[in-house]
Amino acid sequence: MADPHLEFQYDASNDASFQFIGSRMKLCKVWLVILMFAGIFATTLPAQEVAPEACENLAASLNLETATITSALAVTAGQFTHPSGAQELLNLPEFCRVQLTIAPTPDSDIRAELWLPMKEWNGKFLTVGNPAWGGSIQYKALANGLRQNYATASSDTGHTTVDATFAIGHPEKLIDFGYRAVHQTAVLGKAIIAGLYSTAPRFSYFNGCSGGGRQSFMEAQRYPEDFDAIIAGAPGYDRTDVAFQTLGMNQATHDTPESFIPAEKYSVIHNAAMSMCDAHDGLEDGLISNPVACDFDPGALQCKDDDAATCLTEPQVVAARKIYATIIDSRTGELLTAGLEPGSELHWGRVAGEKPHLMYLSLFQHVVYPDEEWDFRSMDVASHLDAARAADNGVLAAISPNLEPFFSRGGKLLIYHGWADQNIPPLGSVDYYQQVVETLGLPRTIQGMRLYMVPGMGHCGGGHGPNEFDMLDVLDKWRDQGQAPQAVVAELREDDNVVRSRPLCPYPQVAHYNGTGSIDEAGNFTCVVPVR
Repeated sequence: MADPHLEFQYDASNDASFQFIGSRMKLCKVWLVILMFAGIFATTLPAQEVAPEACENLAASLNLETATITSALAVTAGQFTHPSGAQELLNLPEFCRVQLTIAPTPDSDIRAELWLPMKEWNGKFLTVGNPAWGGSIQYKALANGLRQNYATASSDTGHTTVDATFAIGHPEKLIDFGYRAVHQTAVLGKAIIAGLYSTAPRFSYFNGCSGGGRQSFMEAQRYPEDFDAIIAGAPGYDRTDVAFQTLGMNQATHDTPESFIPAEKYSVIHNAAMSMCDAHDGLEDGLISNPVACDFDPGALQCKDDDAATCLTEPQVVAARKIYATIIDSRTGELLTAGLEPGSELHWGRVAGEKPHLMYLSLFQHVVYPDEEWDFRSMDVASHLDAARAADNGVLAAISPNLEPFFSRGGKLLIYHGWADQNIPPLGSVDYYQQVVETLGLPRTIQGMRLYMVPGMGHCGGGHGPNEFDMLDVLDKWRDQGQAPQAVVAELREDDNVVRSRPLCPYPQVAHYNGTGSIDEAGNFTCVVPVR
């Protein structure tokens, strides 16, 4: 049976409206349990060491309404072995590995794991997100959280496929993927933590990128009490509308055989974009710090004569322009999503190459219609937007800018997005930030939210700019110690050596070179608001 007090109803007439379903009696029961834990355990210090027996007795000692603990085992330090043999899963500290099956509805089958430190728990709970269509527990992220002494949780979002085939004929499974799996994992995770350590976590955090960034937005908007602070990297919070841009890129390069842009020409376009845009911030350093300030046109590369490796044919110019272009609903004039930015060209093969992006193609083939024969070449905003939004109906999209319920309880939201992202147009994060400012005002927004745009970084990492940084540490200091984030240092490594560092600045600021010292050292830059 479903647990009604853990269910929510989405009101499509009001993006900010989320209403409880279920009896007042069950709602009171939930709050009674929450208050009991808060009152009894709030001032209790986390245990510095937990006996293996306490871990292995969890299944017998806890009664979880919507879940079953299928395994609870104490893992000796350095002895965890995962079937993948991944190096990042070796040499882990001693931990309690809890495996769960969660079934909030008869058609639900959510698998989750909690990795709980047996020693030196930091008193905090970290849930990690899933990329794309989910479908697997994120073991590397679990290991990273464990090494930092967090009690860490991950789920498979309720299925095990790499696409959305799981959703055909199973609307409850789509809801599990859309938002319920993360919420249930958070609620049950806190109960299991309290059962093992005899105290509730002091703070609960969520960290996700891409599809995990969508989960981050969903949690902040739909379940503001689940987490005290949230990281949203490259948030694909409006998957449905963005699909028209991402599939549109592949559509543009497959309009005719002549439209296709071969991979060897990506660097040609990239070099031209860098030549035009790099110095706009006052420094030629191989990075475009503020790409929206540069109006690059690939038409400058059009071949004067026959096709050549150093130029673009006219059909290729048309295709490249569409990759940068904003997507608009011609019926209403509504802007759906921006296109990609100058500097992203080296990543185009993943979205404008031989095949369309699987995640967005699957959205139409397995959720919107569903029809395995649906061809992305037929996609048209006027013909397909309404059907796509109706199929989504708030299950996948997390677009409400009203974060007041989250902010009012002290919630903090850190967003980061690479300017060279090829999967999710980076201006989407800027647009969301501005919507929150318009809804709540700038002073209220900056009390609870920061946005960091990362020059040269691709989707969730990689790229030619500094792309390694520790947002979790920044988030923790903000929520736990009240240290509001300012510049965040990012590093670029080659062969494990740092070859460049640069400050990431809270939007709308950008890093400005002070005029002296190495341009590869973050200390020689200051965050300033760019002149428009």
